[in-house]
Amino acid sequence: MPQWLRMALFLVPVTALLAMAHVYLYRRLVHDVTASKALRRAGLVLFAGGLVGSLGARVVGARLSSEAAWWTGILLLVWMGLVLYLLMFTLGLDVVRGVIAKARNLPEPSPERRAFLARGLAAGATVAGAAVSTYGTWRAYHPPDVRDIPVRLPGLPKALEGFTLVQLTDIHIGGVLQRRFVDDLVARANALKPDLIAVTGDLVDGTVPELGRYVGGFGALKARHGAYFVTGNHDYYSGVEAWTEFVRGLGITVLRNRAVSIGDAGASFDLIGVDDWSANRLGEAGYDLDAALKGLRPDRASVLLAHQPSNFEVVAQRGVGLQISGHTHGGQMFPGNVLGHLIWGEQNAGLSQQGGSHLYVSRGCGFVGPPMRVAAPPEIARIILLPG
Repeated sequence: MPQWLRMALFLVPVTALLAMAHVYLYRRLVHDVTASKALRRAGLVLFAGGLVGSLGARVVGARLSSEAAWWTGILLLVWMGLVLYLLMFTLGLDVVRGVIAKARNLPEPSPERRAFLARGLAAGATVAGAAVSTYGTWRAYHPPDVRDIPVRLPGLPKALEGFTLVQLTDIHIGGVLQRRFVDDLVARANALKPDLIAVTGDLVDGTVPELGRYVGGFGALKARHGAYFVTGNHDYYSGVEAWTEFVRGLGITVLRNRAVSIGDAGASFDLIGVDDWSANRLGEAGYDLDAALKGLRPDRASVLLAHQPSNFEVVAQRGVGLQISGHTHGGQMFPGNVLGHLIWGEQNAGLSQQGGSHLYVSRGCGFVGPPMRVAAPPEIARIILLPG
């Protein structure tokens, strides 16, 4: 399927749903609340402008480099998140009111009573939606949590006990996450004094000419055994060949379906990297576990970097001791975390195990879409390897 058609099949229904949400919210929060033509006109301009602007928010932030454009891009994306929570609370209150009215067999309210209830519902939904959106935006831009994850790795030499691997993933550098975010994230990762840094995909949302001046900051990553990168699905959307070449130029080792040995002749383990699981849908060769594991000894300790937690069952069957992934964002925004758990189960976020193999899935450092994190805070994972 051509990429333009794939994008259209995604964008058309999303745009239609977003438009319906704006129409519904305008009616419930403005039209049904006031008879003032001026206020209704202002509300119509606000919701119509918000719809058009939010659809073009990434273009505004990425194409225009001024401070004003950057803030405009953020505000438009925040509007998308606000609409989500306004919709959730408005629909929720509507449902609760309807259930109560039906359960009590209440008579149809008078026009005055109906207007009073509409104003109360609108006020409650607006306050709740604004409060959750404000918190979510603050949390998205607040420094990521550092999470220490001890993992017993089968076959790890005693001399490498306590080896620390810092994972950065799902950073999504783009229109509203730029050089300041990169420099702060790099400083925080370096401050942990890791033995190795792994960037497990979805580094960017845009092309090298657009974002290279921001991503260049990752060249300052410092770890005793270096920094490594594997591709994510958004890196493919953004031009994977150009980006992997760019990342190599920063001194970061790119692992595309291959492995390297970490350590020395006395004590070492295999670090394996695979391309993104979904790359084949874009006409790319993509994920190739067989190629990545070729020639490796099954009795050696091994760590696999894979953007998506997909295929972990096979990875465990092949004897890989630990897979480190991202991709899910842990759901990023409630109720996304609940939906993510329904889709991914225990692989949505955190540490899980199958047989003797472990999987760690990070919630990621950045965000995609609305700049919000609700019930799924961003993180930097510090994985501490221990002998199995």
